[in-house]
Amino acid sequence: MQQQNKQDGFVHVRGAREHNLKNVSLSIPRDALVVFTGVSGSGKSSLAFGTLYAEAQRRYLESVSPYARRLFHQMPIPVVDSIEGLPPAVALQQQRGGASTRSSVGSVTTLSNLMRMLYSRAGDYPKGQGIIYAEGFSPNTPEGACPQCHGLGRIYEVTEKSMVPNDKLTIRERGIAAWPLAWGGQNLRDILTTMGYDVDIPWRDLPKKDRDWILFTEEQPQVPVYPGFDKEQVKRAIRQKMPPDYMGTFTSARRYVLHTFANTQSALMKRRVAQYMIPSECPTCGGKRLRQEALSVKFSGLDITEISRQPLKQLHAIFLPYANGTAAGIRKHEAEHHEEKAMVAQRIAEDMVGRLQVLLDLGLGYLTLERSTPTLSPGELQRLRLATQVRSKLYGVVYVLDEPSAGLHPADTEALLRALDGLKAGGNSLFVVEHELDVIRHADWIVDVGPAAGERGGEVLYSGPPDGLQNITASHTRKYLFADGDTWERKLRVPKGWLQLKGICRNNIEGLDAAFPLGVLTSVTGVSGSGKSSLVSGALVELVADCLGHELPAEEEEGDVLDASEAKTLGGKITAGMEGIKRLVRVDQKPIGRTPRSNLATYTGLFDTVRKLFAGTKMAKARKYDAGRFSFNVGKGRCENCEGEGFVMVELLFLPSVYAPCPVCGGTRFNAKTLEVTYKDKNIAQVLGLTVDEAADFFSEDPAVSRALYVLQEVGLGYLRLGQPATELSGGEAQRIKLATELQRLGKGNTLYILDEPTTGLHPSDVAKLIVQLNRLVDAGNTVIVVEHDMDVVAASDWVMDMGPGAGSEGGTIVVQGPPEKIIQNKKSKTAKYLASRLGK
Repeated sequence: MQQQNKQDGFVHVRGAREHNLKNVSLSIPRDALVVFTGVSGSGKSSLAFGTLYAEAQRRYLESVSPYARRLFHQMPIPVVDSIEGLPPAVALQQQRGGASTRSSVGSVTTLSNLMRMLYSRAGDYPKGQGIIYAEGFSPNTPEGACPQCHGLGRIYEVTEKSMVPNDKLTIRERGIAAWPLAWGGQNLRDILTTMGYDVDIPWRDLPKKDRDWILFTEEQPQVPVYPGFDKEQVKRAIRQKMPPDYMGTFTSARRYVLHTFANTQSALMKRRVAQYMIPSECPTCGGKRLRQEALSVKFSGLDITEISRQPLKQLHAIFLPYANGTAAGIRKHEAEHHEEKAMVAQRIAEDMVGRLQVLLDLGLGYLTLERSTPTLSPGELQRLRLATQVRSKLYGVVYVLDEPSAGLHPADTEALLRALDGLKAGGNSLFVVEHELDVIRHADWIVDVGPAAGERGGEVLYSGPPDGLQNITASHTRKYLFADGDTWERKLRVPKGWLQLKGICRNNIEGLDAAFPLGVLTSVTGVSGSGKSSLVSGALVELVADCLGHELPAEEEEGDVLDASEAKTLGGKITAGMEGIKRLVRVDQKPIGRTPRSNLATYTGLFDTVRKLFAGTKMAKARKYDAGRFSFNVGKGRCENCEGEGFVMVELLFLPSVYAPCPVCGGTRFNAKTLEVTYKDKNIAQVLGLTVDEAADFFSEDPAVSRALYVLQEVGLGYLRLGQPATELSGGEAQRIKLATELQRLGKGNTLYILDEPTTGLHPSDVAKLIVQLNRLVDAGNTVIVVEHDMDVVAASDWVMDMGPGAGSEGGTIVVQGPPEKIIQNKKSKTAKYLASRLGK
């Protein structure tokens, strides 16, 4: 029987209970495009990734030596009775790029390896120069890196101006901004007082010799310190041989900055001192990161850095003549009797053209090999990995993909489907978690999970060919998948003013003038890479924040601070309309916290109110417990064994580390005395374990808590637990929590809300809820601008700005703007036909 199952062309799952799955059993065809659908939080990913992929990985790793196993990121072993007929699996998940800019498009796709081999074996060398091995063309190796900037392309200087931004301040007034704050800075000021320097005159009035010594000396003298004494009191104390409080060691400002940057383990400290290090282009390599010997080698008239800065579309055009043997470079090698060079150039060019064609088909022709992975969206990164798999020509593999259409314009989604068809035609199976209706319609088989989210989901409502879903009344997907284009009948809002931008220069946008209507809902559309985010999330946000005097929060990405190659707005200004904006709010998909201590309840402020309710109970008052007692971050109320984490880590030598519930508190995070206090028969840990929907019933009599919970339900987050750690939330969930927090504090209007692709990760039914909430913001007198690919949101907008016409250098302009009905009439717009279809036109 088991042998029969393996050969019947299906994967058989029995008794899957991962996360919220309710003892699910089903059969899924191999060699097919299978799409897992359902509302957000229904259990799709638990089935596709948490069960099927996790089990495939476990089986593969069992064949690998225990030592090698430790090198893999191992998923937890899935809770499932049996899975039969499961081939080896490759996961392509949504994730941010690597932390270092040394990781690039070229390294992810392995095209940089080919390029280095090409320059080494078939490059045009200067006369008399010996051959350079491939490693010598990489800025990440000692053989290739520029000796001055070590392969970064930039050098960093610490100057008087950077460390003392305001020379009118005295040293006591913290004129030396680069010195540490709090006691560390006070210590250095007291040391200078002992050494006879005047810390109470403006910095600029100190002699230059003294200023240079304080900032740049490498000396570290030790002197007695008398905190709080002035210069004269210190002299007197030394004369009278008064014992000092301690002996202090002086460190110059530059030495402190460089030493802290090189040695601190704190990302916050590293970021703080990095602001005093001024970058400039490396004079040795001119920003090209390589040794001069490598840069002197050319191919098609370009050095390796110059060719890596060409868009992939241009790179394809450069290599095509070499691949078909018609390039002048090939004939030159043959004429000089370097047939081996001609052969290498043609072979590598053929491989290069094949790989580039897949990337172009996936709509990534605007990227460059040099583009660093932290600057890529999760969708772009997933498509790069997908392109690598398409070229690998594996056979008999299951590819498990997580929303591959995320961040894609409908035109790019068509190219994605062609790539998926190519993988399927190569004898592979595709298991895709997806919300995009065009991808679902393209499926050979649909697995619909639901009916709702969280505890009310976890069941397979339907598993079969797409048409059969039409008969499943409990399915939320059915009503959107089989709806005939709805006719949108609504009244367009009239703008109450215009925000005028002039001369915007950022990334691929050069000298653009744009006008955004105020008091309405605006969608900015266009193909991937057309310049939407550069205009809205970049230039618009920076310029409005500047006018309002807001300090934009620094990006909290991990990785090398000096490697940051963040795009900046190089030109542009707001010429009119700011009188209608009093506040700026960005609702993005960055995490609401980076540790499990941050959760839904703490971020929204809900937990503060709940803790006060517990502190107001009779028992809490009798024991003199305040609200702080009911926080797992404060020593008096939390479990001390796990320090409020709720779990302890158990190291298993060759297996994944296991997180087990704390044996003292049983995973509740609080100590026993705290848990004795109850509110309506539930303790604080039990309340944190409630879902938003359950909590809404529980706190129905408390208006302050009910209002916050109602808004969370309205944005489709009723399935999340109040204590759900921030680390378990998707980007889309984090964004909706931020949106709900904003909806709670709707003020007097005149706020500009910027949202970048808020529908990412949302089921069409959740998109409908989101549109209702965006309209609430507008109806309260605010302006909402969204960067969006979802045609439901675009169709529901009052104004649409379509960027393009293409991506990269072929984009950066406004193709057409106006109400949705105007957009669909424009022949140059790539959005028009998809929007027309959604509007039922």
